[in-house]
Amino acid sequence: QVQLVESGGGLVQPGGSLRLSCAASRSIFSINVMGWYRQAPGKERESVASITSGGSRNYADSVKGRFTISRDKAKNTIYLQMNSLKPEDTAVYYCNAQRIIVTTPVNYWGQGTQVTVSS
Repeated sequence: QVQLVESGGGLVQPGGSLRLSCAASRSIFSINVMGWYRQAPGKERESVASITSGGSRNYADSVKGRFTISRDKAKNTIYLQMNSLKPEDTAVYYCNAQRIIVTTPVNYWGQGTQVTVSS
């Protein structure tokens, strides 16, 4: 089992920045992939950024150059630094952890944190 606790959401003006945090209940190096997803009203949940246990990072095209995913192994925490925020970034952001159990991927989710970009 992996429990995930997110923090850092809020209201920010366009062009502003926020940093999201996701603390895991176990070593993040025991987790194959960790990442951030978001879901806007009326839309499907989409992947924003991910980082593998080996350190490989991936980003959605819509956030490349603006968002950065990072981790602190001592704190079992990943972060999402979001810069140059746009109104279309408004969504509930979810932390995700995926472990491969034998050959089966198992996903764990945080409770979500609201990010609102508005003037």
